[in-house]
Amino acid sequence: MKLTKTLLATTALTVAAGMATADGHMASEMTIVSWGGAYSNSQQQAYHNPYMEKTGVNIINDESSAEAVAKLRAMNEAGNVTWDVVDVVAADAIRLCDEGLAMEIDPDEHLAAAPDGTSAEDDFGDLLVSDCFIPQIVYSTTFGYRTDMVGGTPPTSVCAVFDTEAYPGKRALEKRPINNMEWALLCDGVAKEDVYDVLETDEGQQQALDKLATIKDDVIWWSAGADTPQLLADGEIVMGSTYNGRLFSVIEEQNQPVAMLWDAQVFDLDGWIIPAGLSDERKARALDYIYFATDTQRLADQAKYISYGPARASSAPLVSTHADLGIDMAPHMPTDPNNAKNTFLYNYEFWADYRDDIDAKFQAWLAQ
Repeated sequence: MKLTKTLLATTALTVAAGMATADGHMASEMTIVSWGGAYSNSQQQAYHNPYMEKTGVNIINDESSAEAVAKLRAMNEAGNVTWDVVDVVAADAIRLCDEGLAMEIDPDEHLAAAPDGTSAEDDFGDLLVSDCFIPQIVYSTTFGYRTDMVGGTPPTSVCAVFDTEAYPGKRALEKRPINNMEWALLCDGVAKEDVYDVLETDEGQQQALDKLATIKDDVIWWSAGADTPQLLADGEIVMGSTYNGRLFSVIEEQNQPVAMLWDAQVFDLDGWIIPAGLSDERKARALDYIYFATDTQRLADQAKYISYGPARASSAPLVSTHADLGIDMAPHMPTDPNNAKNTFLYNYEFWADYRDDIDAKFQAWLAQ
């Protein structure tokens, strides 16, 4: 349900002036949920620290984004929502919005315009994939591999993950069906444009699981984005999937013998939702934070710390060098032409519709 005009007007005044709500209060503490690791650190540097300095509010970090849907469902059922702003992938935002667990956002009321006056709605454009979702970054899930464990022929295809003869050793894959099912079908001969048509059938889902079964004994299943970089750094796996920003950190910041395999990287969006059911003062604080953290400069600032492309068109020209390393960040972005020669476009609507059913089937398969 959209906010009333009265509340929209109150919110606009609150945000613009950084003042209190109509009843004189905004919450002085807030819990922000994200993914941890290098990604949360980039948010801390670009968003949280300057916001706390500006407002004096205390931000509590929670790293439960991987469980956001289940936990928000439980909080809503219990009538006790303890989170104020939550970082989720786009498909989860769609699910939460459809279930009434996230607040609808009017971009031009709740988000800052671009410096040249372009409306927020136009600046974010097609990345506004849900009425409840405020995108932050474009990222990809892709593979990293140990350069000292792949012999004289480094992998160039994502299907190397299924080739245990050429690349023996353990692999790391995320403990969920998303991306794994798509890669399995691609590497089992399904054309890229047909993957989701195949995957919506029981036969197609079984085909993907059968392909994954060929390497099941060689897989370490990860749940946290930090797992694969650590496994790579420790030499426990030859290759593994994770978010490209995590791999940037282990390669450039930690100087580990790891390289990127960009082939069939899966583009996705990540961003904020505000849970439904907050008190007026917590809602006002959350909206104030969102307005601040998603303006053109702040989104560009995040790219100083991690190799994710900002979601605003007006932010892209402001991306320059890494805040600590001084290296040009553009070549490390998933959207760089050299890295995006063969990408796979994630289907948000498919996973919003099929996630629960395929999740159940995937977890049952894992337990076999």
